[in-house]
Amino acid sequence: MRLALEEARAAAAEGEVPIGAVVVCDGEVVARAHNRRETDRDPSAHAEFAAMLEASRVLGRWRLTGCTVYVTLEPCLMCAGLMVNGRVDRCVYGASDPKGGALGTLYDVSHDPRLNHEFEVTPGVMADECAEVLRAFFRERRAARRAERTAT
Repeated sequence: MRLALEEARAAAAEGEVPIGAVVVCDGEVVARAHNRRETDRDPSAHAEFAAMLEASRVLGRWRLTGCTVYVTLEPCLMCAGLMVNGRVDRCVYGASDPKGGALGTLYDVSHDPRLNHEFEVTPGVMADECAEVLRAFFRERRAARRAERTAT
């Protein structure tokens, strides 16, 4: 999760929402990524989505069996769906997402019996640190907007 937090901080430095992800397979980091939606102008450029795509390229397969995805914020429906379709073994996330979390908060895609794959979820790992990176980012954004409005 510390590597995912490094990725989240890299996202913040680029002006992106600070979410980072790492994919580990057989004990080795095979991919890491952070949000790039603004930079790439791509609605699918979520950290965990990008990390899973890179892991598939590195491993030379679409099935991510044997892999664990570490991500600083609970995945959304799109990313949780990719975890199902990519057959990940496990997802470990930091902060819960009350507005869009799809691994237990709003939905639980990881254990939906209607789907063709289930995977283990470990929530709340380094949750405070992960949440604080997000809070600080949005706090700074709000302060910058207030300063901008005051200046005009």
